[in-house]
Amino acid sequence: MAARAYWKGYLKLSLVSCPIALNPATSSSERVSFRQINKKTGHRLRQQMVDDETREPVASEDRGKGYEVAKNEYLLIDDAELEALEIESSHTIDIDRFVPAAQIDKRYYDSPYYIAPNDKVGQEAFAVIRDAMKGKGMVALGRVVMSKRERVIALEPLGKGLLGTTLHYPYEVRSDQEMFDDIPDIKVPDEMLELATHILETKAAEFDPSEFKDHYEEALVELIRKKQAKIPIAPREQPAAPRNVINLMDALRRSVKAEQAAPAPSKGRKRIEGQKEMLLPIAGKGAAKEAAKESAREASKPAAKETPARKSARAGGKQRKAG
Repeated sequence: MAARAYWKGYLKLSLVSCPIALNPATSSSERVSFRQINKKTGHRLRQQMVDDETREPVASEDRGKGYEVAKNEYLLIDDAELEALEIESSHTIDIDRFVPAAQIDKRYYDSPYYIAPNDKVGQEAFAVIRDAMKGKGMVALGRVVMSKRERVIALEPLGKGLLGTTLHYPYEVRSDQEMFDDIPDIKVPDEMLELATHILETKAAEFDPSEFKDHYEEALVELIRKKQAKIPIAPREQPAAPRNVINLMDALRRSVKAEQAAPAPSKGRKRIEGQKEMLLPIAGKGAAKEAAKESAREASKPAAKETPARKSARAGGKQRKAG
């Protein structure tokens, strides 16, 4: 069953338009999540909206939005007034222009969405807009209203549909100068640069997201499994902090030797060096629950009794080993 659309409206290119639906292209629902609980009772905690002055709970019908014009002074804005700000992009993504994809600064990309036709009648128009962009290296820019805010959205072909990625506005992207101004200008010696370049080349590989491992998620699942099975959890030693490099040239040379001695990376999926094997396969939040249930069932089983036949077989095995 297809997921419920996050946004429905129309995609419009000049006089051509078609009904579309947007769905988020990413999800965090499979991550292990926690509830806040009362440690004394084990009961779940609920959050309440309270008045900052009276500390009394406020009913949902009495909650509103306010813009702070001075300290503790707010200008009340009604939802009806916000809804009255009808603009064209409330229900339509109107393509304004096409720009080279390579020109979009990565810092401007925000959230990706899958865009598909929402009506059989508009499928042909959708295909026309999609196919017109294929192979051009161009991205369509339009505007869309999400969560009552107008966003710029970049559209590009993806399989049979479109990928739409919302973009940040310039005022939302912080200047890199305020972060990098204090970095001094350093002239790197050619020999150091050559060694570093060699290390980079030995680690070159194709981008393959299937190799990404969420080690923290796996550790969380393992922790839950052990606690559910009442397995003692030994404290882990904190890894030693990296030592400051005293001789950069020497460190680079030793790094090159280490890379030359290491086996060449395989093209297929590989186990990350230093990664511990998990006791159970991991596939998100669902796996954590199943792993916990299985551990509980195993822990509750009584130990198997040793029969006379097993004792005899074990004794015979020891005698053969001794002979």
